[in-house]
Amino acid sequence: MMRPDRENHASLLKRVNAMLKGIAPCLSPDLLKVLAEMGHGDELVLADAHFPGHTINPRVLRADGLGVVTLLDGILPLFELDSYADPLVMMAAVEGDQLDPAVEARYMEAVRRHAPDAAPPVRIDRFAFYERAQKAFAVVMTGETAKYGNLILKKGVTPLE
Repeated sequence: MMRPDRENHASLLKRVNAMLKGIAPCLSPDLLKVLAEMGHGDELVLADAHFPGHTINPRVLRADGLGVVTLLDGILPLFELDSYADPLVMMAAVEGDQLDPAVEARYMEAVRRHAPDAAPPVRIDRFAFYERAQKAFAVVMTGETAKYGNLILKKGVTPLE
């Protein structure tokens, strides 16, 4: 067997996530660490493949090849959405451009599998979105290719069970 320090990243992720019950294999160890470090009110940007994540925020995680819906299905069973402020934020279309309503619909279908009462995302203009992303806890660069496919998740207080 190859030593862990010599394994390629993909095989290491597969092995690590196979060792934890209930953790989706799309969640890398780095992303799990970020989710655990976030406090209530912190924000996580799930950025599409075209987003200038490395320019905007110093903490960038790579999830190349994964769509936002896949990540939502992995993250939301572990992540409480904020109940005091808008927990979902998306970028509004730039003047003269149009949104594809199917993008939000796909995201909300995934969100509601885990948070059935979640309200639809609030839309903010591009530069306001960039400002939020600068202040976000982290940016996850995904393989999402949908136009205006960026989504901010605001973390809430994890309930005691």
